[in-house]
Order: sequence, then structure tokens, then C-alpha cells
Amino acid sequence: MLGTKRDMIGLLLFAVFILVVLPLGLDLFRLNNIGKYLTYAFVAVGLVLCWGLGGVLSLGQGVFFGLGGYAMAMFLKLEASSPEATAIQSTPGIPDFMDWNQLTALPWFWEPFHNLAFTIIAVVAVPTIFAFFLGTMLFRRRVGGVYFAIITQAVASILTILIIGQQGLTGGINGITDLRTLLGWDIRTDAAKYILYYVNGGLLILVILAAQFIKNGKIGRILVALRDKEDRVRFTGYDVAAYKTFVFCIAAAFSGIGGAMFTLQVGFMSPSFVGIVPSIEMVVFCALGGRLSLLGAAYGALIVNYAKTSFSESFPELWLFAMGALFIGVVVAFPTGLAGLWQQYVQPLIGRALTRRSPTAPAGPAAPAPGE
Repeated sequence: MLGTKRDMIGLLLFAVFILVVLPLGLDLFRLNNIGKYLTYAFVAVGLVLCWGLGGVLSLGQGVFFGLGGYAMAMFLKLEASSPEATAIQSTPGIPDFMDWNQLTALPWFWEPFHNLAFTIIAVVAVPTIFAFFLGTMLFRRRVGGVYFAIITQAVASILTILIIGQQGLTGGINGITDLRTLLGWDIRTDAAKYILYYVNGGLLILVILAAQFIKNGKIGRILVALRDKEDRVRFTGYDVAAYKTFVFCIAAAFSGIGGAMFTLQVGFMSPSFVGIVPSIEMVVFCALGGRLSLLGAAYGALIVNYAKTSFSESFPELWLFAMGALFIGVVVAFPTGLAGLWQQYVQPLIGRALTRRSPTAPAGPAAPAPGE
């Protein structure tokens, strides 16, 4: 159920690459950047299930990424806003941006985020519940295709406007910043950054394994059938809306975990990671790597973000044009992404090379001649 032998070898090589090769070859600054890129890979893996298998293209995955990230940021911000640390404020004990906006008490929905266990549950549950309501509302009315994509994009825009407009509750356009400790453990130290990187990589591998379990099981086969012949699946008695909602919720949960790890890795969360542009970028990660390949999508997130960082350092004003051209080029020239090119051209070459080098089978003992 976890995949073929080739899938497991590919996952092992990916694990060695991110957990051994990169930490040995990069300094801490670059490795922390890679850790940030890996948090986007959670979203890309979810998109493989949602879009690649199920045919449900969501252009609003930044919403779920942001919900998970904000949940973790709220816990960290409350820990950094103890009465002792905020004694200079007019209202000690509340986050600084609330004090600047003349709030005199912590809002009720912030109170549960004093608890880490509740926060961890919220990181997964809040995006999943939101996706459940959105998916149920749309899929039960048979809204799909481009209409679903547009609606998810609109939701991303609405949430961004809401976060920016409610500055006293969310930190506004600056987001939630100045995050320092996790249960007293300083997350800004070099040692903490290494540990968070490995936790991030380990969680990503677990998420890929969970996605492989879904992809190779019965649900995965039904999702592929839904993508190719939705009406036939519906006529055979399957609840199409339930399966679509399920995979949409799974993708949202993965995105929420990625958002929480982003907050821990980078040290802040803002609406700039929630809106339309980041949501479309997340689709590009998946499309470039390969929307039918879990590992391809993860590599796609790494490649696109590395290119974005490198390209933006020299030509910051041209990056969005390059991103758009990249997406169009992928869709037109190789719709299965880099993973498709690998499977089509590179894997056969490797297979033929290994076949030529394999030793011929030893000849067996000669059969005795008749009469001996």
C-alpha cells in the first residue's frame, strides 16, 4: 500500500538528500532557506492528491497554509507576550499589536492558544474543518473545474483582506512577528534551527508516506476514476462529492502542517503567504515537479523556490514574469512536469544501462552425453 519498490527507493533517496546531503553541503543560512522551501512541499504533495489524482484544482491552498501558520504563530506570540515581557505596554499580557490598536483584553478566540496541545490540534483541524465546509458546500452542488478554482481564489483574496483589515486581532499587513520561544525553548538559536529543519524534513517524509498510502489504495483508484470519468463513477453508486471533499480536506491538512512548520522555521506569519499570488505559486511548484508524482512535487517546491531566491537577488522585478512563463511552458510543453520527463526519458536509459552491465547467468553443468 505504500508503493512499489521503485517508489520506496525514490523516497529513501529523497530522505538522504534532504536529511544528509543538504545539511552537510550547506551553511546554516542556506539550510534554513531550504527548510522554508520544504514547508511549501507539504502543500505541493497535497495538491498531487487533490489536483493530480482527483482532478480538483484549488487555487487557494495558501488559505490552509496560512490557517496552520497563524495557529502556530498565535501560540508563540502569546508565549512572547507574558506580563513581564510586555510590562511597558499600557495593557501588559497581550500581544504588542493589540496594545498599539488600543485593545484592553485578549480576544476570546485567542485564549485557547495558550495551550500547545490545543494549538497542534488546531494546526490540522482548523484548515481541515474549513475545507470540509467549503468542499461540502461546493461539491454537493456539483461545482467543479474552473468554477471551483475561481471560488478558491476568491476565498484566498477574502481571507487576505479580512486579516489585513482586522489589524488589532491579527497583526494586519505586518502579520504576527517577533516570535521567540516554544515552551521556553529559544527557536532563534543555531541549534534550534538545525533541530527544526530535521523535524520539518521528518514530517514531510511522513506526509509523503501517508499520501502514498492514499494514492496506492482503493481511494486513490477511485480518485483517478473521478478525474477521468466522473459521471461513470457517479452512476456506479459512489458518492462523488464525499470523495472530492475527503481529498480536499487531506490537502488542506497537509497545507496546515506546512504552514505551522513555516512559522517555526522562519519566525513569523503574515497575510503575504495567504493570498492569490502565493496560492498560484504553490500550484506552480506542483505543476513543475509533476502533478502525478508525490516526490516530483516535493522536488518542484525545492527547485522553484531556489530559483525564486536566486533570480530575485539579481532581477527582483522580473521574477513574477518568469514564474508566469514557467507555468505556461510546463502546461504546454510537458504537462506531467519534471517527473514525467524523468519517467519518459531518463528511467529507460538507466534501465537499459543496468541491463547491459548485469552479468550473464552462469551456464549450468553440461548434460551427460547419451550412453555415458
